[in-house]
Amino acid sequence: MPRIISICLFSILFSLTVGSQNLYFPPASGEAWDTMAPLSLGWCEPQIDSLYDFLETNNTHAFILLKDGKIVLEKYFGNFQPNDSWYWASAGKGITSFMVGVAQQEGYLSLADPTSEYLGLGWTSLTPEQEEQITIWHQLTMTTGLDDGVEENHCTLDTCLVFLADPATRWAYHNAPYTLLDQVIFNATGTSLNQYTNQKLKVFTGMTGLFLPVGYNNVYFSNARSMARFGLLMLNGGVWDGISLMTDTAYFQQMTNTSQSLNEAYGYLWWLNGKSTYMIPQLQFVFNGSFSPNAPDDMYAALGMNGQIINVVPSENMVWIRMGDSPDGSLIPYMINDQIWEYINILACDPTSVDWIPGAGLSIEVYPNPAREIITLVAEKPLNRISLFNALGQEVSTIRTDNLQQEIPLSALMKGVYLVVVSFADGTRATQKILRE
Repeated sequence: MPRIISICLFSILFSLTVGSQNLYFPPASGEAWDTMAPLSLGWCEPQIDSLYDFLETNNTHAFILLKDGKIVLEKYFGNFQPNDSWYWASAGKGITSFMVGVAQQEGYLSLADPTSEYLGLGWTSLTPEQEEQITIWHQLTMTTGLDDGVEENHCTLDTCLVFLADPATRWAYHNAPYTLLDQVIFNATGTSLNQYTNQKLKVFTGMTGLFLPVGYNNVYFSNARSMARFGLLMLNGGVWDGISLMTDTAYFQQMTNTSQSLNEAYGYLWWLNGKSTYMIPQLQFVFNGSFSPNAPDDMYAALGMNGQIINVVPSENMVWIRMGDSPDGSLIPYMINDQIWEYINILACDPTSVDWIPGAGLSIEVYPNPAREIITLVAEKPLNRISLFNALGQEVSTIRTDNLQQEIPLSALMKGVYLVVVSFADGTRATQKILRE
């Protein structure tokens, strides 16, 4: 499966300096947020501009990409401003799922509890016996068995909630049972979803926003950075800057992994990439392959109508979010999600001329790495130019040579991570990352 070339180039060395949990967290108040220069990842302006052109053409309002918690890319389009509020649509399901987990860890409810324990008997039009079979777990996994083909799929009235199949025997993307989780949380905790979210989530992470009623739905509205903050919390397993907001690690793992056997690509209201099959809303059909083939296999996502997207990628320590208007009118924006990944995968500077690709082996060898005084570069073909760039993208050293082997002095450089860009005599290039100790 395609990968981000530059990040794959650096992954081995990066693991020496930054662990998967070694993340930056912005302060909970104020606008401060550390950034990372795109060039430090080997990303160049023409490729970034192509990504931005695609996003703008497809009605995007805001796009943010985080690496190790730091902002690498942040762009607003048209008249949309950083503090403007926008709806998350079904991407807000990720918050609801998180808050159900918090309520369970605090002992207010259990996923095995019948939903009627919190909504009362008669919350559906089913018989009491049928209704008692539906649990909170079924609401989280979209397996209630209630008919999603009713005239108003979002309707939460008992007359709209009709029996179609036994729970856990049918997967269907049905919004109404999900929406009723808000009332489950309220009746279990005695606190509204907005109040509970504020107490257990927003006050620690600095997120802003509110769930607001829109028809039968409760829809979350916030600015783009709040969406990115939530993605960062998810990337770190529910822990914000050392504060464990979700201590139930078993629930977190269940939330972000296959929750049932009917749709492998669905956890607890989160979409999961890298599975052998997946289902989509409104169709009772199982598709082969990953729903986002251009994305890393371990990516999981909160996806909402009209392209509200949170992608979390643990293997890359990456989060990116997109807010905007409809690119294609789909309930779940699979297509634009995967198309954005196509552009992210080619952010590397002039990727067509980079010799090193995953699985192909390096055309250059650099040792020792990490190093203090000198590194030695060995190539398979004659060298031409060797350039070193610091983490800010500044060229700090240049050597010209026609040898196959070259020593590069490091003693004059500050400690840190550097990018080595090698140009060969035949016009091709290769890239490697080094650590100056």
